[in-house]
Amino acid sequence: MHVLVVGGVSRSLVNFRGPLLGAIIQKGHRVDAAAPGLSADAETKVALKEAGVTGHDLSLERSGLNPWRDLTALIELVRLMRKIKPDVVLAYTIKPVIWGMLAAHWARVPGRYALITGLGYAFTGANADKRAPVRSAAQALYRLALQRATLVFFQNPDDQRDFRKWRLLSAKVQSRVVNGSGVDIDYFRQAALPEKPMRFLLIARLLGDKGIREYAVAARALRLRYPEVECHLVGGLDPNPNGISETEVCAWHAAGDVIWHGKLADVRPAVAAAHVYVLPSYREGTPRTVLEAMAMGRAIITTDAPGCRETVERDHNGFLVPPRDAGALAQAMEQLVLDSGLVERMGRRSREIAEAKYDVRKVNAIMLKDMGLV
Repeated sequence: MHVLVVGGVSRSLVNFRGPLLGAIIQKGHRVDAAAPGLSADAETKVALKEAGVTGHDLSLERSGLNPWRDLTALIELVRLMRKIKPDVVLAYTIKPVIWGMLAAHWARVPGRYALITGLGYAFTGANADKRAPVRSAAQALYRLALQRATLVFFQNPDDQRDFRKWRLLSAKVQSRVVNGSGVDIDYFRQAALPEKPMRFLLIARLLGDKGIREYAVAARALRLRYPEVECHLVGGLDPNPNGISETEVCAWHAAGDVIWHGKLADVRPAVAAAHVYVLPSYREGTPRTVLEAMAMGRAIITTDAPGCRETVERDHNGFLVPPRDAGALAQAMEQLVLDSGLVERMGRRSREIAEAKYDVRKVNAIMLKDMGLV
């Protein structure tokens, strides 16, 4: 069969979907992949070519709100699909899902699969009045597009339930929950805990909805009591309306509350150097960085929020705290500062869960079976 995978960012085709593309090819299928910015992303182009994937550039804007540009991208997708004639289209993230499902329907692609990897800016966070127009538009477009889907994959049960509740997904369209994007447990190997001082780590794009401001507040409170503790932050700036400015993050860094490393191509050394991984996000699909930290044997502190809560067995491999609660976050962090044995036990359990539940090979096997690609 011939499969087309459509994503919102070129590098995500390799970083997030690389193992899935490889698994499809291993089953003997032909694979094309499309995403915006691919023509300028030499590293991704080479990686796709070496894997046997044919790449296509798109003019789709990941975070733009220009309807004319989105219409152009939709027409572009229809033309691409009519040209290469795939049997299956798999699209992930909001715009590729919406325009990809509509294009696949109009191009008469038999198998149309959507992967909901999270709800994004329109559905999360505060400032409801500001986000309401975007949310209304997104809901209407999701409702229109997902009616054309053969099957919709979700990465957590909360998103699946909410899509049904909001009537974005009709009763006639089937859906399935999978365990996120999975994690390569061989690439993210278990790493011994480092020596003291105690180090916490958060890896995320610099967005307010990731709970980064709460992390900075908790870090400041914790370091007042334990000056030797280090709170590290890895992640690049983001043009999203919810983005945190460079001025703000540099102020945290200058004060010594948070040690900011910017964006890293390989996060494994940063995870290996930390004792505990923290992600105070307001909502996720399934957070990939948490899975990577679990695979490397790290205790987890995250929020009792959709997508995040599924990664933690409460008090066994980590703690769950309420979203937007810097005080509760600081208390959970302090509990691990005071109990190094607990940090070690939780880290071991994280690795066990990653192996049993989140191994990317197990996740991909389920998706391939449901798409008829086995």
